[in-house]
Amino acid sequence: MATPSNYDQQVRDFFSYLRVEAGLSPATLEAYRLDLEQLRGDLVSEGVTCASKVTPAHLAAHIRSLHRNRKLQTSTVARHLSTIRMLFRFLQASHRIEHDPARLLETPTRWKKLPDVLSPKKMKILIESANESTGRLWQRDRALVELMYAGGMRASEVAGITPNDVNETLSVVMVIGKGNKQRLVPVGKPALDSVQEYVAQLRPTLLRFEDGRDDGRLLLSNTGRPLERVAIWQIIRKMAKQADLGDVHPHTLRHSFATHMLAGGADLRVVQELLGHSDIGTT
Repeated sequence: MATPSNYDQQVRDFFSYLRVEAGLSPATLEAYRLDLEQLRGDLVSEGVTCASKVTPAHLAAHIRSLHRNRKLQTSTVARHLSTIRMLFRFLQASHRIEHDPARLLETPTRWKKLPDVLSPKKMKILIESANESTGRLWQRDRALVELMYAGGMRASEVAGITPNDVNETLSVVMVIGKGNKQRLVPVGKPALDSVQEYVAQLRPTLLRFEDGRDDGRLLLSNTGRPLERVAIWQIIRKMAKQADLGDVHPHTLRHSFATHMLAGGADLRVVQELLGHSDIGTT
């Protein structure tokens, strides 16, 4: 069974290498020691006591903590990141670990503003803000939000869904993403139930025109035309305002989906596939 000494011994082996083979100065070694001591603290708080158990998500959370909670400068965080990368490259090269979890970490020069994310509790509030008291289109709006959150869909993707794209038996939805690429997105029962209720009760009333204006789409406006990207943005922001959730937009739901999946233990590459990202760094 792993104990704290596993990580400590692995780090000691790393410092022996740095001191003897790399010939680093005592000042540099001390800086690296402090970096890895902070990493150790975050890992132990997550129940991780051996380098072989460290995942990219653990390291990403540590780096975010340095930047957000400890308010370290970008240059200092960059040094932390460099230390972490060297440690895990050493451990992999010396066959102490099989995979390098630091390989996918971005350098601070590539950082963008971290995306806004709603907690599961706030997502529930947003979904339930569409109800009978908010107008006759509430079933459509709830189905819209449920689909976007359940599948991590872009506004343009959910706008393009047709009724035939929803496979209730397999609990998946076919979406067309960037580059006209198709992918199957699993969705849960709450989303399917919301879609079924909308299709059974509200959508037939929006199909009152016979001129083909619906273009075969699932989600329709009050005039029977397909919901477009701009309208979806407006609906999401209106719902968020009604729920007193501040500035929420369609990508907030996508970011929340990805964050909650990773927090629940999903593999980063699985989330990448579900989001339709070609570059895992984007995820």
